[in-house]
Amino acid sequence: MKLWIDADAAPRDVKDVCLRAAERLKLDTVLVANQRILLPLGYAHVTAVRVDGGPDVADRYIVEHAVAGDVAVTADIPLAALLVPNGVVVIDPRGEEYTAESIGERLSVRNFMDGLRGAGVETGGHAAYGPREKQAFSNALDRALTRALRRQRPAP
Repeated sequence: MKLWIDADAAPRDVKDVCLRAAERLKLDTVLVANQRILLPLGYAHVTAVRVDGGPDVADRYIVEHAVAGDVAVTADIPLAALLVPNGVVVIDPRGEEYTAESIGERLSVRNFMDGLRGAGVETGGHAAYGPREKQAFSNALDRALTRALRRQRPAP
């Protein structure tokens, strides 16, 4: 099992929570981005992959390498829509888990809002990322990793 992080747009707090969880659980963790990622020293289970620039290159890398049972962190709903059907647990930086039941609706809403923005309509956005969102993400990540690790272990 691996933890995948769509690192191009992930808030620093999200990356920090993921790095600490990776070390605590000795969990292979991969940050993927189309820009250089500086990793702090001392994280034995964390690697970074820099992909060529361009739209969705990092997303394609994650889709091609993540397998059922892995956990991914992304705010990119189209990426989540590709991962969830493949058995990858996907969490957004605000702590919402995308599921097979919810991803279709989320993708439709995202596409509708994107169409509105393309037509010049101001749609607003998320509130600032703060302590409440960080805590919600941390809790959701802990739940997802605990479930994934339990599924991975053979029954006694």
